[in-house]
Amino acid sequence: MDLPEEGTVYGAGDMFGCVESVKTVSDLYMPVAGEVVEINDALGDDPGPVNTSPFDQGWMIKVKPEDADSIASLLSAGEYKARLK
Repeated sequence: MDLPEEGTVYGAGDMFGCVESVKTVSDLYMPVAGEVVEINDALGDDPGPVNTSPFDQGWMIKVKPEDADSIASLLSAGEYKARLK
Protein backbone atom coordinates (compact mmCIF):
# COMPACT_ATOMS: atom_id res chain seq x y z
CA MET A 1 0.00 0.00 0.00
CA ASP A 2 1.39 3.37 -1.06
CA LEU A 3 -0.23 6.32 0.72
CA PRO A 4 0.68 10.04 0.63
CA GLU A 5 2.26 12.13 3.35
CA GLU A 6 0.21 14.26 5.72
CA GLY A 7 -0.10 17.83 4.48
CA THR A 8 -0.25 16.87 0.80
CA VAL A 9 -2.98 18.70 -1.11
CA TYR A 10 -4.88 17.10 -3.99
CA GLY A 11 -7.60 18.07 -6.39
CA ALA A 12 -10.76 16.02 -6.86
CA GLY A 13 -9.96 13.03 -9.06
CA ASP A 14 -6.19 13.19 -8.44
CA MET A 15 -4.39 9.91 -7.76
CA PHE A 16 -3.19 9.85 -4.14
CA GLY A 17 -1.73 6.35 -3.86
CA CYS A 18 -2.05 2.72 -4.88
CA VAL A 19 -2.85 -0.70 -3.49
CA GLU A 20 -0.90 -3.72 -4.69
CA SER A 21 -2.15 -7.29 -4.46
CA VAL A 22 -0.73 -10.55 -5.75
CA LYS A 23 -2.44 -10.13 -9.13
CA THR A 24 -2.81 -6.39 -9.69
CA VAL A 25 -2.03 -2.80 -8.71
CA SER A 26 -4.95 -0.39 -8.28
CA ASP A 27 -4.64 3.38 -8.18
CA LEU A 28 -6.48 5.36 -5.47
CA TYR A 29 -8.22 8.62 -6.38
CA MET A 30 -9.39 11.59 -4.29
CA PRO A 31 -13.17 11.94 -4.16
CA VAL A 32 -12.91 15.66 -3.28
CA ALA A 33 -10.22 18.33 -3.32
CA GLY A 34 -8.44 18.78 -0.02
CA GLU A 35 -5.49 18.27 2.29
CA VAL A 36 -4.47 14.91 3.73
CA VAL A 37 -4.51 15.43 7.50
CA GLU A 38 -3.97 11.87 8.74
CA ILE A 39 -2.64 8.57 7.37
CA ASN A 40 -3.50 5.11 8.72
CA ASP A 41 0.09 3.91 9.20
CA ALA A 42 -1.13 0.55 10.52
CA LEU A 43 -2.06 -0.47 6.97
CA GLY A 44 1.61 -0.51 5.99
CA ASP A 45 2.15 -3.61 8.12
CA ASP A 46 -1.24 -5.23 7.46
CA PRO A 47 -3.51 -3.90 4.68
CA GLY A 48 -6.13 -6.61 5.40
CA PRO A 49 -8.49 -4.28 7.31
CA VAL A 50 -9.16 -2.37 4.06
CA ASN A 51 -11.25 -5.40 3.04
CA THR A 52 -12.45 -6.64 6.43
CA SER A 53 -13.11 -3.40 8.34
CA PRO A 54 -13.11 -0.44 5.91
CA PHE A 55 -15.14 1.89 8.15
CA ASP A 56 -13.30 1.15 11.40
CA GLN A 57 -9.72 -0.12 11.12
CA GLY A 58 -9.27 -0.09 7.33
CA TRP A 59 -9.55 3.62 6.56
CA MET A 60 -6.62 4.90 4.50
CA ILE A 61 -6.51 8.68 4.83
CA LYS A 62 -8.43 11.50 6.46
CA VAL A 63 -8.95 14.61 4.35
CA LYS A 64 -9.81 18.21 5.19
CA PRO A 65 -11.95 19.16 2.17
CA GLU A 66 -11.16 22.37 0.34
CA ASP A 67 -14.90 23.02 0.06
CA ALA A 68 -17.13 21.46 2.73
CA ASP A 69 -20.10 21.56 0.34
CA SER A 70 -18.31 19.11 -1.99
CA ILE A 71 -19.02 16.32 0.54
CA ALA A 72 -22.73 16.56 -0.30
CA SER A 73 -22.01 15.30 -3.82
CA LEU A 74 -20.58 11.98 -2.54
CA LEU A 75 -22.60 8.78 -2.21
CA SER A 76 -23.30 7.28 1.20
CA ALA A 77 -22.40 3.61 1.73
CA GLY A 78 -26.08 2.69 1.27
CA GLU A 79 -26.41 4.70 -1.95
CA TYR A 80 -23.26 3.06 -3.31
CA LYS A 81 -24.57 -0.44 -2.53
CA ALA A 82 -27.87 0.41 -4.24
CA ARG A 83 -26.02 1.50 -7.40
CA LEU A 84 -24.16 -1.81 -7.52
CA LYS A 85 -27.40 -3.78 -7.80
